[in-house]
Amino acid sequence: MSGLLGKKVGMTSVYDANGKNIPVTVIEAGPCVVTQIRTIEKDGYEAVQLAFDDKKEKHATKALKGHCEKAGTPPKRYISEFTRFEHRKAFGEVITVDVFMEGEFIDVVGISKGKGFQGVVKRHGFSGVGDATHGQHNRLRAPGSLGASSYPSRVMKGVRMAGQMGNHRVKVINLQIVKIVPEKNLILVKGAVPGPINGYLKIERWN
Repeated sequence: MSGLLGKKVGMTSVYDANGKNIPVTVIEAGPCVVTQIRTIEKDGYEAVQLAFDDKKEKHATKALKGHCEKAGTPPKRYISEFTRFEHRKAFGEVITVDVFMEGEFIDVVGISKGKGFQGVVKRHGFSGVGDATHGQHNRLRAPGSLGASSYPSRVMKGVRMAGQMGNHRVKVINLQIVKIVPEKNLILVKGAVPGPINGYLKIERWN
């Protein structure tokens, strides 16, 4: 599995050869620097570590600055590993959007937008009571019954209830690359990807 690290720019739409309007997400993919190469002999597994998006040195820790200096690059904001990289990469090598091709399918991993503590209507799509008559003045968005009474005398694990919504690692699979703009390091992906604008993404390509 190879790929790149990137940043969500926003959404727009493009027309295909048949004149059909396609919604796409614009992703700034790379350039990424190889900051570490994991080996079975030293680390117990094989992987390539990539770093993306420059960071001011005054905001970087000494450990991060030293780690990136070995690869001959400024400190980076986003670092992640890829296993089973398609081609053998050299330490300090710069990888660009050229690793992708138009028309191929990729997986995109990101952190979804955090929406705070939400009730069951917004979080799970409950419809509530649906009727305000017969004294139901405060039950319109209530979850309803949560479980049995004397047995098991508790709420079972996994019951859909109110709670934290969003801010989770989300992976969207099989998104098609509609267009690549190599001079600006941009790829246009059909459909939506998780996270806000300027949110960091991990773009995975199955070899």
